[in-house]
Amino acid sequence: VRHHQEIHVVMGNEACDLDSTVSALALAYFLAKTSPAPKAAFIPVLNIPRADFALRTETTFLLQEQGIPAASLIFRDEIDLGGLHRAGLLSLTLVDHHVLPGTDAALEEAVVEVLDHRPLEGDRAASCRVTAELVGSCATLVTERIAQGPPGILDRLTAALLHGTILLDCVNLSPAAGKVTPRDVACVSLLEERFPELPARDAIFKALQAAKFDVSGLTTEQMLRKDLKVLSSDELVLAVSAIYVDLETFLHRPGLLQDLDAFCQARGYAGLVAMMISFNEQNEPSRQLAVYSRREPLRSAVCRALEEATTPSLHLQPLLSPWSCLGTYTQGNAVASRKKVLPILRTAL
Repeated sequence: VRHHQEIHVVMGNEACDLDSTVSALALAYFLAKTSPAPKAAFIPVLNIPRADFALRTETTFLLQEQGIPAASLIFRDEIDLGGLHRAGLLSLTLVDHHVLPGTDAALEEAVVEVLDHRPLEGDRAASCRVTAELVGSCATLVTERIAQGPPGILDRLTAALLHGTILLDCVNLSPAAGKVTPRDVACVSLLEERFPELPARDAIFKALQAAKFDVSGLTTEQMLRKDLKVLSSDELVLAVSAIYVDLETFLHRPGLLQDLDAFCQARGYAGLVAMMISFNEQNEPSRQLAVYSRREPLRSAVCRALEEATTPSLHLQPLLSPWSCLGTYTQGNAVASRKKVLPILRTAL
């Protein structure tokens, strides 16, 4: 701010999963290499506090494998985006999301570009470059962008990060998981053609999947924070956590109810939807849901919205819950990921 240095930040979403992280790193690198006489410094920002980085087990694993030290990354609590924006020095590119949370509403006018793989909600300023394509991984869109750029920008390190990310996001390109598109497949093939020394798909997918689902060392609070989205209406805030164990294992955690209470109270959440996902040997997903709230009307409304949803239908079967404040279900529609459930919950709120 003192030196009037313009900063162009590339930032993923608040869940800061592998896709958000790698998309931000790779696109910021590409922009820094290709922008003509850049006035701005291009900086990828991981949209979580540094203290939360250990919860992103698949991300820490891949970056470690590729020799990228955590010390070289910049986290959200280490850069004052509001201060830069107020000084008129911030440009912001959003990857893997396109709606800033309410707490960041002031940064909206700094957004110059959006690269996302979700359907667009709302319009952007005409000056903002928007790419919103329904592919399995945002890293696919970043790969396409880099591949269309000047030759030589795509190096082995960037390729390895993008390759692993697309494979993890698209469940090793398995059609059964319902995420992969022909463009994801094409990008994985392109990366492998240019860098034949990349690890075999099965090997890197298995290693990343194992790292992602390794929650053995985490407390319940860390499990709930590991992959967390937050929805808010005027009156209340609802947490939606992806949990990487099956429901039975989760319910048997010691002190679970006290942990759920404490988690919601500490953060002002009126309720919590925990979406369990686990995989069998064939990489087929199975899903379950738990809806927690001490507010009976809210819990009932959320449960009803999920049970009655038709776009998509979740095919929920109620399970016997150990506590009245927790509704539990098996989810018959295993391809209905959190991305597809969030709009149902938004409407319910």
